[in-house]
Amino acid sequence: MNMYDALLAGGLLMLPLVGCSLFATLIILERLWSLRIARIAPPHLGQEVCELIQQGQVNLYWLESHSPLGGILAAGLRNARLGQDQVRARLQEAATAVIHDMERFLSPLGTIASITPLIGLLGTVVGMIQVFAVIVSAEGAEQTAELAGGISQALVTTAAGLTVAIPALMFHRYFQRRVEDITVRMEEQAGQVVEFLAHHGSELTLAERRDLRGARP
Repeated sequence: MNMYDALLAGGLLMLPLVGCSLFATLIILERLWSLRIARIAPPHLGQEVCELIQQGQVNLYWLESHSPLGGILAAGLRNARLGQDQVRARLQEAATAVIHDMERFLSPLGTIASITPLIGLLGTVVGMIQVFAVIVSAEGAEQTAELAGGISQALVTTAAGLTVAIPALMFHRYFQRRVEDITVRMEEQAGQVVEFLAHHGSELTLAERRDLRGARP
C-alpha cells in the first residue's frame, strides 16, 4: 500500500493527522535551528565580558546584538551603578524573556504528541462501526469490500496517529531538556559576570566613565 492508498483507506480523519504531521515537522526543524547553544549562550562569553569590563571597553550595543545571552548581560550592565540587587533583577527579567522565547512552539508540539493518538483511536472506532454496520446488514456476508474498507480505516488511522505522536513526543522531551541545559549555561555565565562586578568595583567605575561604549578589542 503506497502513501496515497493509505490516505484514502484512512478516510477523512487522515486530513488532521497529515496536518499535524506537517506542523510538527516545521516546529521540529525550526527549534533544531533556533535552540543551538552556540547561538543562544556562546561559551566563554561571560569571561570575555569580564575582561572587557576590566579594560573599560564594553560595547553594550555589540553585546546586545551578539546573542540572547549577550542581551541578558547587557541588561544587567546597564544597571551596574545601581548595585548588585538591581543587576540581578535586570538579569532575571531579561533571562525570563529569553527562556520564554526558547520555549516557543513547544506547547503546540506537546499538544500534537497528545492528540494524534486520540485521532487515530477515533479513526479506529469509526472504522469498526462501519465493519459492524456491514456485518449486521442482510447483505453483510457478500459485502467484503466494505468490510475490508472499515478494517483498513481502523488500522491505518491508528498507525498514522502513532507515527506522528511518537517522534513529536520524543522531540518535545528533547527540546525541553535542551532549554534546561541552555538555561543552566546562561545562569553560570551571568553569575560569573555578577561575581566579577562584586569584586572589581574599580574596573566597573572605569567602564562607567567611558559610558560602557568602548570599542570591542
